[in-house]
Amino acid sequence: MCAKNDGPGDGAAPSKSEQTRALILETAMRLFQERGYDKTTMRAIAKEAGVSVGNAYYYFAGKEHLIQGFYDRIATEHQVAVREVLARETDLEARLAGVLRAWLDIARPYHEFAVQFFKNAADPDSPLSPFSPESEHAREEAISIHREVLAGATKTKVPEELRDVLPELMWLSQMGLVLYWVFDRTEGRERSYRLAERGARLTARGVALARFRVLRPLVREVHELFTDFLPGMTKAVPDPSARGTGS
Repeated sequence: MCAKNDGPGDGAAPSKSEQTRALILETAMRLFQERGYDKTTMRAIAKEAGVSVGNAYYYFAGKEHLIQGFYDRIATEHQVAVREVLARETDLEARLAGVLRAWLDIARPYHEFAVQFFKNAADPDSPLSPFSPESEHAREEAISIHREVLAGATKTKVPEELRDVLPELMWLSQMGLVLYWVFDRTEGRERSYRLAERGARLTARGVALARFRVLRPLVREVHELFTDFLPGMTKAVPDPSARGTGS
């Protein structure tokens, strides 16, 4: 069973069903922060939200699906937040730095909560893992932003064969930032913002180097390494060594 995802239509007021779903999700997020993920039950969430346990399970099949709702909400908010920087900037480094800063801004209120459930999300077999099949929607939303980052970088030429590979590697780099952010105890997560700036600079340089034909196989090999060994990653690119062999 999957969580029900009744999104409002364009410009339409949220229906009662959408309001109930949002209430359950907001209540769960608050209780997760107050009591911890493991100690919060669906029964407690339903009671606090003023709905029946059956109603809570109607919208969310379990606590894991509530976290997926959280992931999806963060992904949607990030899509909105990056519009300004992507419309304004054409330089790849500036675009990527703006996108990473926007994610840190959105995630700021949820830092302590993220610390609490990280041990569950870090389990590769957990549906809370960002690499899990259950996280596919939020993952694809995030990767789509990086596709836009590349597509709008007017001075950066991306080889055709790497246009699907590079956004996934950029998202993996963002996951490294997220991991650092979880453990960042500096005031206002200041070091995470600094890492975002430096990471954007390094990534932009790496993408620029990828235009050289001699380096493209290395980029593809790095991508294949992740797609082969990270569960839930999106489709792997074809093995270049299998091309033109006639086998």
